[in-house]
Amino acid sequence: MESIKKIAIVLNGFIHDFATGYWLSDLIAIYLLHGYRAGSPALAVTIAGIERFFFWNSVGAAVTIFATGGMRSFTYVDNFYGPEAEKTRRKMLVIKHILLFVIVGSGSWWGYLTAFS
Repeated sequence: MESIKKIAIVLNGFIHDFATGYWLSDLIAIYLLHGYRAGSPALAVTIAGIERFFFWNSVGAAVTIFATGGMRSFTYVDNFYGPEAEKTRRKMLVIKHILLFVIVGSGSWWGYLTAFS
């Protein structure tokens, strides 16, 4: 049973990292498509549909990022580095997650504004 738990933890981490890269790739695709849409009025409707497709994929990726990130918190190793280092580590983890939440939130908002403009 312990080996299954380890496999699940590694798989969860892989999915989390993959979804993060996928989310960023979706935003890059929206950015590039938006430039093509501006330069090709005849294809604007078609390209706008593709942009929206990538936006909704980015929403799915963001949900996956948060879900797998939440599962990661259950595998957090307590006091691995000692009590003093753990205090600093926990503070840095809170700061990191606030920062990443702002990045994902603002990136998703930008993607929405761009894909639906």
